[in-house]
Amino acid sequence: MSVIHGSRTSRARRKPSRGSRNVACKTGRDGDRGGMSEVRIDTPTGTLVGAREGSGPPALVLHGGPGLSDYTEGLAAELAPIFDTIRYQQRGLAPSAVEGPVTVDAHVADALAILDELRIARAWLVGHSWGGYLAMHVAVARPSAVLGLVIVDTLGAVADGGRAAFGEAIAARYAAFYGRPRPEQAGLAEIWPFYFAAPASAPPMPPIAMRENNAETWASIRAHIANRTLELNLPKLDAPAIFVHGVEDPIPAQVSVESAALMRRAEVDLIEDCGHFPWIEQPGRVRAAASRVAEFAAS
Repeated sequence: MSVIHGSRTSRARRKPSRGSRNVACKTGRDGDRGGMSEVRIDTPTGTLVGAREGSGPPALVLHGGPGLSDYTEGLAAELAPIFDTIRYQQRGLAPSAVEGPVTVDAHVADALAILDELRIARAWLVGHSWGGYLAMHVAVARPSAVLGLVIVDTLGAVADGGRAAFGEAIAARYAAFYGRPRPEQAGLAEIWPFYFAAPASAPPMPPIAMRENNAETWASIRAHIANRTLELNLPKLDAPAIFVHGVEDPIPAQVSVESAALMRRAEVDLIEDCGHFPWIEQPGRVRAAASRVAEFAAS
């Protein structure tokens, strides 16, 4: 594993195996793979709704949360010049199915159902925050479906994934900014600025809905941590991966370093002056990191 600051890297990597197939989308897309189109996938437990845009090898984009509405339009747009991106609203919030299980395994099944229904044999997995954690689970569930991983400011694969440190960082930033302790029931809108390297200049929060009860998902995450699912299975994965992480993210960058260290062919790109949303704070950096790994994988 190598850790990259800026554009420096010094690790020689073994070439990945080749091979991918992308069958035409079943949602009525025309031949222009650069345009955006709606994706609707029917599963036994409800419909998943999303969007597809871009050109290149397919990439499934997984938003964070758990239990948030999809906010990755900007991330997908940044990656669209190099990937055929597919993003969707995860189960639990409209316009996707609001019923059905929301365990880690259920979310993995949904992600694989999308690839299967779109007849995509192999894809890149792109995940942000909880979506990065989910992407790692999708990868170990079906390694043969993975061209590579782009993991952005992720919940980590080791121990609690940085969740406790995240809570402490948000509380400290809130207190420093407002001069009073963070209220126990502070909502996402109140803590939104503290996801960024410079809270005073943080952009307005986009419309993001939150599912009221995510206890089932967090219980499932804790069970997988106890079973060391990712710790035991990521070392078996041969796909290339890049972990991109803002140095000022309230989720410590160390969790990406530790997660990448479990994998045979992973790099870490640490972005200075950047918090939790690098495509907003440092536009182009995620695409640059993904391009570097994707070009190598294709060579």
